[in-house]
Amino acid sequence: MLRSLSSAVSGLRNQQTRMDVIGNNVSNVNTMAFKAGRVTFKEGFAQLVSSGQRPDGTNGGTNPVQVGLGSQIGSVDTLFTQGNLETTGQNTDLAIQGQSFFVVKKGTESFYTRAGNFQIDATGTLVSGSNGYAVEGRQALNGKLTDTVGPIKIPIGQTAPANATTKVAFSGNIDASAQVFDKGTALAVDPLDATQRALAGNANSYKDMSITTYDSLGTKHELKIVLYKTATDKWNWKVDPTGLDITVAGVTATGSALTFKSDGTVDTTVSGFAAPEIKFTPNSGAAAVDIKIDLGTGLNGLSQFAGSSNAVMRDQDGYTNGTMQSFTIDATGTVTGAFTNGTAQALGQITLADFNNPTGLERVGDNMYRTTGNSGGAVLGYASEGISSSIAAGALEMSNVDLAQEFTDMIVAQRGFQANGKVITTSDQMLNDLLGIKQ
Repeated sequence: MLRSLSSAVSGLRNQQTRMDVIGNNVSNVNTMAFKAGRVTFKEGFAQLVSSGQRPDGTNGGTNPVQVGLGSQIGSVDTLFTQGNLETTGQNTDLAIQGQSFFVVKKGTESFYTRAGNFQIDATGTLVSGSNGYAVEGRQALNGKLTDTVGPIKIPIGQTAPANATTKVAFSGNIDASAQVFDKGTALAVDPLDATQRALAGNANSYKDMSITTYDSLGTKHELKIVLYKTATDKWNWKVDPTGLDITVAGVTATGSALTFKSDGTVDTTVSGFAAPEIKFTPNSGAAAVDIKIDLGTGLNGLSQFAGSSNAVMRDQDGYTNGTMQSFTIDATGTVTGAFTNGTAQALGQITLADFNNPTGLERVGDNMYRTTGNSGGAVLGYASEGISSSIAAGALEMSNVDLAQEFTDMIVAQRGFQANGKVITTSDQMLNDLLGIKQ
């Protein structure tokens, strides 16, 4: 009789623990990235009344006789199923799609979280919005990601250095039907000479092109080049030094004249051919500028067909210095800064962590976890580099609590509690009946 009381009391305690877990789940139904808990029970001790007996020659065997002594808590598991994502539009809000965790640090101690409600503090460090722990990631140097891991920095207002132009690309068409450039009465051909350019028939025999280039200090230099026809299939080129900001006309221009094949493309197989290259030293005190001309490939570059000349210097790779004005975070966790000079540079990449047994992690509050002996160590990596998870910027992961399931479990726990209470009252009545026998 007393055993039934003890068993029922253990059942009451266990159902109360289950209700505690259910209550915690329901209270965190709107907690971002919260992971629901689940209680499992196991059988308690069983008292052995009689042992099992082997069969002999005359009698069969008998099974052991045992009386159970109630139930116990088997485990309280954390269910790391994916929560739904909620769009916020805030670019520092991040959600993980997958089983990974963000890594944050307080001093030298690492914590792990699924809650990506991050903010930028006064030092430009990306931190957790709930406790200010720094978000870990690999650092970038001059726009290149390195292997150095530390707090992610997003320094709004940071200056990006200028970059000197090293390449200019040609594209477009020059008129194959134009006549050879006429020098008139001049001693030598000069496509920059106004008198020669004004001669009848020379209108389509030359093509002016220009583009803004930059030196190592970010100073602008207007590069002007004129193409002029010298033979049926050949055009030469010359640099106009005005606009280059040089003390003397000390422009070094090397390279071959341009010969065109019958299909209209530049023939780079001509003996001794060299692509145009322009060098000059600016007055700004910057390093000498060395610009190589990219003639393109096939019809994607410079071509010669009958028709209007629309050749241009399409683009160049230099830029002036700029100030960072905004940033984005992509699916790999790479933080990219956008600068006022039109360039973009990587600022860092957010680290993610995987675990062999994430349910072994210990909750420490603030939506944070830390490792235990049974969780295993964190396997650190980056989205698309050893980590299968991805990051969604401008979104947060919602709680994975299923209210319908929780209310169902609540009913089951309530009925289990009532049933165990009924066992106690029934056992009490039986004890009263036993005491009444003496009367």
